[in-house]
Amino acid sequence: MADGTNPFILLARITVKPGQLDAHLDLAATVDAAVEASEPGMLFHNLDQDSVDPHKLVWTEVYRRSDDFLFHADNPPVLAYVEQHAQSALDFAIEIYGNVSQAVIDLIDERGIPLRHFPTTPVGFVRSERFA
Repeated sequence: MADGTNPFILLARITVKPGQLDAHLDLAATVDAAVEASEPGMLFHNLDQDSVDPHKLVWTEVYRRSDDFLFHADNPPVLAYVEQHAQSALDFAIEIYGNVSQAVIDLIDERGIPLRHFPTTPVGFVRSERFA
């Protein structure tokens, strides 16, 4: 664990129910616009679709620091997305790449979301002046 002041990547993997793809994409577009408007700590927010199975989607999110994820997780449009998402999706799991605060891990665990965490090794760098 780190102090939570570094950027990190989060992938949220989703499998959408048959016949629900368009509804889920509409829901995702709504939350994406709200996140862009209300979360300056979200540096990258993108929804990608598997080229083999279009019902498999992945949110790719880059956060400036752990507190930005904590804000995201409690942001009302995100909470509404998560609640409505259950109607159109079969599953939801998170992968985190990089060091995050214990508060991030605890929040994901409290919400019962499957999580795989890949902490940073001593190999790599961040151009931190871009994230100040």
